[in-house]
Amino acid sequence: MELKTIHQKILVFRGQKVMLDFDLAALYEVETRALKQAVKRNLIRFPKDFMFELSQDEIDEVVSQNVIPSKSHLGGAIPFAFTEQGVAMLSSILKSEKAALVNIAIMRTFVMIRRYAMTYEELAQKIQELESKYDDVQEVLNQLLLGKEREIDWEKRERIGFKK
Repeated sequence: MELKTIHQKILVFRGQKVMLDFDLAALYEVETRALKQAVKRNLIRFPKDFMFELSQDEIDEVVSQNVIPSKSHLGGAIPFAFTEQGVAMLSSILKSEKAALVNIAIMRTFVMIRRYAMTYEELAQKIQELESKYDDVQEVLNQLLLGKEREIDWEKRERIGFKK
C-alpha cells in the first residue's frame, strides 16, 4: 500500500484530518455499504471525535474539490468521515488480513503527516524568532520565499573590499 495514495485521500473537515467511508472501503476492498453496516452495528465504538456524518455543505465541498464527480456518486447516502482514531477503531470491526495491512499503512501516513506538520511549525517558530531579532530578515526571507531575484547592475553597484 503506497503512503502517497493514502495521503491523497486524507481531507480536512471541521479542523480534523479525516478519511471518507468510500475511500476506506476501496482501500479495504469491501463495499461501502458493508463498511457502513459494520460501523452501524458497532456505533458504541465510534464517538463523535472518531467519526461523523458530513453535512450538505461539506458534501458540496467534496464535489467542488473533485473528490467525487457528483452527489449522485454517493447514491443518496451521506458519507461518514473517520478521524485517525476512527480509522484505528475500524480495525477492531473489520477483521480481515487486508484490513489489518491497510490500517497499518493508514496509521503510518497519519504519523508522517504529523511529523511534517511539526517540522513546519518548528521552522515557522525559528523564522519568527529571527524576525524579532533582525529587522531586515523578513524582507530577505520574503524575497527568497517569493522567488524574487533582485536584478543587480554590476557596473553601478557599490564596491566592497580593497580599493585602489
